[in-house]
Amino acid sequence: MALLERVGTLLRANLNDLIDRAEDPEKMVKQVILDMENQLMQVKTQVAITIADLHLLERKAGDNLQKRDDWLRKAQLAVTKQQDDLARIAIERALESKKLAESFDEQIANQKVQVENLKGALSKLDGKLAEARGKSDLLLAKHRRARAAGNAAEAQLKVGDGMSGSTWDRMKHKVTRPKP
Repeated sequence: MALLERVGTLLRANLNDLIDRAEDPEKMVKQVILDMENQLMQVKTQVAITIADLHLLERKAGDNLQKRDDWLRKAQLAVTKQQDDLARIAIERALESKKLAESFDEQIANQKVQVENLKGALSKLDGKLAEARGKSDLLLAKHRRARAAGNAAEAQLKVGDGMSGSTWDRMKHKVTRPKP
């Protein structure tokens, strides 16, 4: 079992190393920013849908209040014509319209809370996106500097290895040695 554990650990280590080498920080940062922008667009869409629903609820509540007023006028007209049965029916319908309008008012209040919550989430997400963009610029600049420093160090090592001490000594000896 210990052998299998060691092989498993070795495989995980090599896979992690392979993934680390394949990961390009610039591409990863750009992908994170792109994902955040997509999420922001989804939240904006949700805010727009919620606001549209709010306007629809407000319009339906207004329609029901208008129906209530119409039924109350019909009830008054029926009373003036001494048609009590019609007046009673009109008053019942006016009360139904009023209850419906009140129910829409409750839904409107809940919808307004939801709109405000979504707007707050949108604002926070927008702030986080702006912060992420700023941090990504700094992180990418730091990555480029580190990569340039690594390239410079590698070039310096190659120059030093290309002409080792024995090569210099041999060249010095050839220059100082007289030709026959």
